[in-house]
Amino acid sequence: MDRSKLYRRFRTLLIANRGEIACRVIRTARAMGLRTVAVYSEADRDAMHVALADEAVLLGPARARDSYLNVERLIEAARKTGAEAVHPGYGFLSENAEFARACLDAGLVFVGPTAGMMNAMGSKSGSKALMEKAGVPLVPGYHGEAQDEATLSKAADKIGFPILVKASAGGGGRGMRIVRSADELAAAIVSAKREAKAAFGDDRMLIEKYVDNPRHIEVQVIGDSHGNLLSLFERECTLQRRHQKVIEEAPSPTLNAAQRETVCAAARKAAGAVDYVGAGTIEFVSDGKDVFFIEMNTRLQVEHPVTELITGIDLVEWQLRVAFGEALPLKQDQIRLNGHAVEARVYAENPTKNFMPSVGRISTWRLPAETGGLRIDAGYREGDSVSPYYDAMLAKMIAWAPTRDVAIERLNRGLEESDVRGIVTNIPFLSALMTHPKVRTNAIDTGFIERELAVLTSASPAPGELELCAAVAAIINAERQAAQAQANSPWQTFGWQPVGRRQRGFAFRVGHGPEQKITLNYGSGPSTLVIGERELAFTIATKEGGFDLILDGVKSQVAAVIDGHELYLRTRNGRFDLHWVDPFGGESEEQTGEDKIAAPLPGTVVAVLAEEGAKLEKGAPILTLEVMKMEQTLRAPYAGVLKSIKCKVGDIVQEGIELAVVEPSGE
Repeated sequence: MDRSKLYRRFRTLLIANRGEIACRVIRTARAMGLRTVAVYSEADRDAMHVALADEAVLLGPARARDSYLNVERLIEAARKTGAEAVHPGYGFLSENAEFARACLDAGLVFVGPTAGMMNAMGSKSGSKALMEKAGVPLVPGYHGEAQDEATLSKAADKIGFPILVKASAGGGGRGMRIVRSADELAAAIVSAKREAKAAFGDDRMLIEKYVDNPRHIEVQVIGDSHGNLLSLFERECTLQRRHQKVIEEAPSPTLNAAQRETVCAAARKAAGAVDYVGAGTIEFVSDGKDVFFIEMNTRLQVEHPVTELITGIDLVEWQLRVAFGEALPLKQDQIRLNGHAVEARVYAENPTKNFMPSVGRISTWRLPAETGGLRIDAGYREGDSVSPYYDAMLAKMIAWAPTRDVAIERLNRGLEESDVRGIVTNIPFLSALMTHPKVRTNAIDTGFIERELAVLTSASPAPGELELCAAVAAIINAERQAAQAQANSPWQTFGWQPVGRRQRGFAFRVGHGPEQKITLNYGSGPSTLVIGERELAFTIATKEGGFDLILDGVKSQVAAVIDGHELYLRTRNGRFDLHWVDPFGGESEEQTGEDKIAAPLPGTVVAVLAEEGAKLEKGAPILTLEVMKMEQTLRAPYAGVLKSIKCKVGDIVQEGIELAVVEPSGE
C-alpha cells in the first residue's frame, strides 16, 4: 500500500473522544500549530473539551453507541470541518480496526496503527498465538475460536484453577472474572460475555491461568513508518481494583536494571512481530520471578504521563509526528531514564459505598497549581456536570521527583490539597493508598487493594476542637464577605461593638450523631470561642479557597465550602463534612432509604437474578444494572421473601426508581 495514504502531513485534527484525553490531545495539537476539532454528545454540550477545541460537532444523543461510537457520524464530522486526520484517544473506538479502516477509506489519516496491526494485536487470542510464534513468554491458557461452554470448561479444567476469564477484545477490566472453582465458571462466563458485548460489541472469551499475588508490568513502545521501533521503559501498574488500574508509576520499583532490559527487549520483540507503527503498550504479568505476555494495547494508555515525565518525551507529539510520516527523533540508546513518576486516577465515585459512581454538577473544583513536579491532566472544571453515560474518570494527578519516595510525597501533598465538591470523589481513598506503609515499601500485588479495603475506606476522624472552631470561622468569614459587598458601614467590621460584649451560639452535627455546641463571644474586646470549659482567642485571615485560622496563637490553613447548612472543611487533620444545625429549629431527620432496592444511578437492567416469591438471605443478588459501563449488582438488604420485581431485562431506569420489594422475614 502507498504509505502516503496512511501517513502524511495535515493541519486539522479531529479528536474522536471526550473528557481528559480529548483535552490532553487538543493541548499538544494546538501547541504544534494544528487546528483542532472536538466532537460531543448532547450530554457533553458544555464539556471542557468542547470549549478547548477550535471547532466542535454534535454527534448525537448521550448514549455512546449513538454518539462517540457512531463511525458514520464521526467521519461526517471530519468531512464537515475539513479535518484531515483523526486521533482516537483511548477507549471508545481507539482499538477498533473497522474505524481505522473507515478513516483510511474516507481519506483521513488515523493517528495510530493500521487496521491489520490492530487485528493482529488487538485480539487477545490472536496476539497470544502470534507471541508464541515470536518466542515471547506467555501465561498458560486457551485462546481458541470455539466459544461454547463445554470447550471453555474443558480448557479451564486442563489449565487448573484459579483461572481468569476475560474478553478477547477491549480492556479496562471489563468482561473479566477471576474463577477459583469449576462451580463458579458457568456464571462467570455468562456475566463476562454480557459485559464484554455491552462494552465492546464482542463477547468472545479467552481463559488464562490466574497468577496468584501477581504484579502488573507494562512497557511503552512506539514505532514509525521507517522501520524504527523503540521502548520507553516500563511502568508498574500493580495497584488495581477489579482489574482497573488505580495508581501507576515509572519506572517499576520491582525490577532491577537487568530485568528492565529483559522485559523491554521482550516488548520490542512483541511489537516487532507486526512491524508496529504508532504508540502502544505491551502488558506483562509477573509472578515475582518471570514475566509473561498478557496483551498489547494498540493505543495510547491512560497512564502515559508517567512515561513522559521520566523520559521528557511528549507521546502525543510523537504520535502526531509519526502520523505525519516523520521518523522518530531519537534512537533507542538516546532514550534516558530520569527520576521517578507516580500517577493517581481521580474518579467520581464513592469508595465507602463500593465505589458507586457519583453523578451531578461539580460545584467546587480546587486542585493545586502545576508546580514543583506536579502535573494535572483534567477533563472537567467547576460547574461541569458528570453524567452517568461515560467512564467516571475526572482527572489524573501525576508527580515527578528524583526518587520514588519524594514523588509519592509530592503526589500525596497534591491529593491532600485538592477539594472537589458537588459530587463524591475517590481523592481521600487515593491519599490513604499513597500513605499506606506497604505501598511505600512496594510490598504489594494486584489483590492488595481488595485485601486492605477496610483500612483504605475507613471512616473519617470525628471533628475535634480545631474543626469546630473552623466551622464557626467559616460561617463568620462568609457572613463578613457578604457584608463587605454592601455599602460601607461600621457594622461590616467583624466583632465591632460600640460597648459591651455579645454571645452567639452554634451547633454542629456529623451524620446522625449528637450535636456539638460552641459559643462565640465578640464585641469591644478580642473575639473568643468557648468549647466546654475552654475559651480560645481567634482571628481570621481570608485567602483564596479558604482562610487562615489563628487559634490561641497557632495559625492553621483551612479550606472551606458552605452550601446552605452543609459545611465542608479541610484542616491538617483531614476532610470533614458537618451540618450546621438550624438555630431556629424546624429540622427533621432525613430518611436514609438504605432498605429500598432502588436504582442508585440511571442505568440499564441487564440481568434479573432472583424470582418473585424466592426466599433470600441478606446480601443475596436480586438484579444487575449497567451503570457507567460497569455492572452493579443490587442485593437484598435483609433476609426475607422477594415480594415483587418492578423491572425487566433491557429496561432503562432512572435514579431512585424502586426496582424490587423484599418483605422481611420477621426473624
